[in-house]
Amino acid sequence: MQDRYTGDIGDYGKLGLLRCLAAAGLRVGVNWYRTPDEDHNEDGKFIQYVQASGKASYRPYDPPLWDALAQIVNSGQRQVESLETPAILDAVFYNEPLDFKKVSSRERDGIRADWHRQALAALDGCEIVFIDPDNGLMVPSARRSKKANKYVLPEELFDYYQQGVSVIYYQHKARRRDGFYIDQHNKLLRNERAQGAEGLGLKFTRTSLRYYWFLLRPEHAETVRRSVASLLAGPWGRCFKLR
Repeated sequence: MQDRYTGDIGDYGKLGLLRCLAAAGLRVGVNWYRTPDEDHNEDGKFIQYVQASGKASYRPYDPPLWDALAQIVNSGQRQVESLETPAILDAVFYNEPLDFKKVSSRERDGIRADWHRQALAALDGCEIVFIDPDNGLMVPSARRSKKANKYVLPEELFDYYQQGVSVIYYQHKARRRDGFYIDQHNKLLRNERAQGAEGLGLKFTRTSLRYYWFLLRPEHAETVRRSVASLLAGPWGRCFKLR
């Protein structure tokens, strides 16, 4: 997550989903996987949905959330801290940046491990934690690069799960078919550190395609399934599909 993304269509979808889970009584945590803003592309510019032309199309999904995000975007307050209010989402947030710009390759693993330990401690006691990396699950080509901070490591997901937390992680859809991402997720579910986990996936189908993949602990699975079914049965059903 970068500050320049704050309030875009992706935030509307993911916060709408998380608000449904919080409304079901789950204690929600968010790790933004915050990284420094980049300026080499147009990412974060999908904000038409909060402009006048998008009001009739998008506001009915969650009017209070739409109003709050429109205020953030239109006021220019596009920092993740602007989202950290109970009016938007009643949750525990971890927003410390993971920045590798001025870090040598030898230092990255240690810095990342310290950052991850702090995140686990900050979100301890939550029942479900949303993980929001820029790109999604780590790929081999990025693991040793400065861009590794834009991905979540499988072992980081497992650490949350073994802390008693159900996990949702964001996955950007690149130029691959759904089956590639389904296979990635199924591989996680087969790992011994995810023993007993139930999988679930949602694809967000508006503007910029993305997935939300779940590793559900048995004690949370029924509540999450009911909440997702309610989400899909309502207006948000036009934006999300089960995968």
